[in-house]
Amino acid sequence: MNKTRLFKKTLLAVTITSATLASQHALAAGFQLNAQSATGIGRAFAGDAVIADNAAVMSRNPAAMALFDKMELSLGFESITSMIEVKDATYSKTFLDATGSPVAPSTTQSANVDDAGDTSIAPNIHLIVPVNEKFAWGVNAYSNFGTKTEFDDNYVASEFGGLTDVKSFNLGLAGSYRINEQWSIGAGLDLVYGQGTFKRAVPGTNSAAYLLNVDKADGWAVGFNLGSVYELDENNRFGLAYRYSPEFEAEDDAGQKVTLPLPDMAEFSGFHKIEDTKFAVHYSVQWIGWGNFDKIDFDNLDATKSGLAANGPLYQKDYKWQDGWRYAIGGTYYLNNDWTVRAGYMYDTSAQDSLTSISVPDSDRQWLSAGFTYHIDSASNIDFGFTYLMGDDTQVNESVTLPTGLSAPNPVYQNTAVSGTTHADAILMGLQYSRSF
Repeated sequence: MNKTRLFKKTLLAVTITSATLASQHALAAGFQLNAQSATGIGRAFAGDAVIADNAAVMSRNPAAMALFDKMELSLGFESITSMIEVKDATYSKTFLDATGSPVAPSTTQSANVDDAGDTSIAPNIHLIVPVNEKFAWGVNAYSNFGTKTEFDDNYVASEFGGLTDVKSFNLGLAGSYRINEQWSIGAGLDLVYGQGTFKRAVPGTNSAAYLLNVDKADGWAVGFNLGSVYELDENNRFGLAYRYSPEFEAEDDAGQKVTLPLPDMAEFSGFHKIEDTKFAVHYSVQWIGWGNFDKIDFDNLDATKSGLAANGPLYQKDYKWQDGWRYAIGGTYYLNNDWTVRAGYMYDTSAQDSLTSISVPDSDRQWLSAGFTYHIDSASNIDFGFTYLMGDDTQVNESVTLPTGLSAPNPVYQNTAVSGTTHADAILMGLQYSRSF
């Protein structure tokens, strides 16, 4: 009873903290997060859908719960420090008449940003409860998606930069069933809470008037996940998992609605401990269905606040992303009864295709990871993981044409554009406590 009460209190605390603190910058392509465990951070998440060295594996593959014969609890947090810059950037503005002809010379100025990043915290908790030799169930709470870029209020290209803050947490319930000595299957439900804030200023007004001002729109959605594990023997096994992510709808206090399509994901992992050695190799290939992310729909916007239109939707943003891939490989060395060390490398492909954006900077990325486990005793351990994530330079070109508010018979429009190069790196560190009962 005491253990049950402690777990319930811990789960509630982590769930509340996830909702309030998980405003991370995107750490994988698009705005997918990899913050489920410190162990995974220490190996670039290579093999994470099948290694099953603690309860966090249920977040990647519910079937892997069948690999445990005792109740397992893991709880921890990740710190995420992102470094985002916009360099060699210029911002131009041209006033046009109704025919599209310039009515005044264009103006150009610098649009560089040294650092639009910050540090955030992402907590997580996972519990696996074996019922018998065949069946196990588990619950967890963590974040799967999140991104935040915030430019100063006086940023010259505030109609392109501004504030983008998407945060989520995932509350999961899953079960696994062992078919025989080789095969196990699993399935789970995901209750996803999301919150988004989006602000874009009218050109030339900074934050005095908004093209877009959605403040903490939130909502709930339901997804599911499926998985299987095949064990060749005690040292070699494979895992395959699929996660369905729903289209997410949120609404703020002003009645403005946001529709955000989330990507489905599929992952294949392998784990192989080399016989008569202390070394294991593990790997993963993951597909992320960002191709469904065409645009973010903003409905029922009160455009009268901007003075640019009478009413109705004013701002729409196309993204037209492509499917992403992650390729990870890692190694684990079981040094002795007290220490386990690990390392990993991941190559993560960009979700952006022909359209790029300074509000959600993205690129192909490389992960360099290392970590360790210290075994406090035979039933408990502490994990630490570290990753340095290196992004590539990405060329960005964005433009928009909007009315200035000057009325007929001589309406005037302003065409603004920003071009430059975005670059995003990040540092991830995770700390985690795990225990078997």
